[in-house]
Amino acid sequence: MEGLERIIREHPFFAGLEERFTALVCGCAKNVRFEAAQYLFHEGGPADEFYLLRHGRVALELRAPGRGAVTFQTLRESEIVGVSWLIPPYRWTYDAKALELVRAIAIDAACLRRKCEADHDLGYDMMKRVMPVLVQRLQAARLQILDVYGSHG
Repeated sequence: MEGLERIIREHPFFAGLEERFTALVCGCAKNVRFEAAQYLFHEGGPADEFYLLRHGRVALELRAPGRGAVTFQTLRESEIVGVSWLIPPYRWTYDAKALELVRAIAIDAACLRRKCEADHDLGYDMMKRVMPVLVQRLQAARLQILDVYGSHG
């Protein structure tokens, strides 16, 4: 557990996290890996985990009618994959695909949501961390949609 705790404490997403919250997050965490071309999750699926990237790149993809998958953002080491875990109805709104071998820390979303409900200070802290990422992802998706459809208007 000590290794996980250090990784979580040092990950930019959790920068400045109170020590008592770090222990709570660690209780929901495990190491995972994904091979190249493997999907971490699919649009519409249950948002039951999110990932702290430690190694590798992940493409966030939207399905565009008549075009298939369109990558709207590529995430790298030190970023998080998945923000829908904190916002009802807890469903993924895009696909996430490993572009190469990916090593990450998976955080069990239901576990962390329960802890956020039990400790609203933790819940508020998580919300403040997730919202800027969510807004940035929405902006990236919006720009990609404008690029895809704007040139065919």
